[in-house]
Amino acid sequence: MSTIGNFLGRDHRMCDDLYTLAEARVATRNWPSANADFADFRQCLEHHLRLEEAVLFPALEACMGHNCGPTSVMRDEHRQMRELVRRMAATIADHLRDDFFDLAHALRMLMRQHHLKEEGILYPMIDRFLSDRHAELLAAMDNIDAPAAAPAMAVLDTGAPAETALASGGAL
Repeated sequence: MSTIGNFLGRDHRMCDDLYTLAEARVATRNWPSANADFADFRQCLEHHLRLEEAVLFPALEACMGHNCGPTSVMRDEHRQMRELVRRMAATIADHLRDDFFDLAHALRMLMRQHHLKEEGILYPMIDRFLSDRHAELLAAMDNIDAPAAAPAMAVLDTGAPAETALASGGAL
C-alpha cells in the first residue's frame, strides 16, 4: 500500500523538477520559456499545497483535536512560498534575472527545509496516526484536480535531469 509520505514525496520531486527547469530558462534568459515553465511549476506547487491544506491538514487536526503545532507551521510556510513565487513570477515578467535569483535562493532554502519537515516529521506522523484512513485520504487527494503540467513531466521522468535535456537542446 502506498503511504502518504510516498505519494506526496513524489509530488515534491515533480515540483522540484519543474522549478529546476524554470530556473534554467531564467539563467539563459529564455523569457518566454521561463514564463511558461515557471507557470507550470507554480501550478504544480499550488496543487501540492492544496492537497495538504484541503485533505491532510484537516484530517490530522481532527485526529489531534487542534489546529496548532505542525499544521500551523506548514500553513505559514505555504504562505511564505506563495508570496516568494508571486514575486518571482513578476521578476520573470519584467526580465529581471538578478532579482529572480535573489528570491530563488530564499525559495530554495524554504522549500528544502519545508520538504525535510514534511517528509521527516509530518508525513510519518500522518502515516502513523491515520493509517486506517490511507485509502480514503489518497482517494480524496486523487479527486483534487491535477496540474496541467503533469504530462510534460513524462520527459523528466526518463531519469535525465532538466539541465541535461536543456544542454542537449531538447525541448521539454
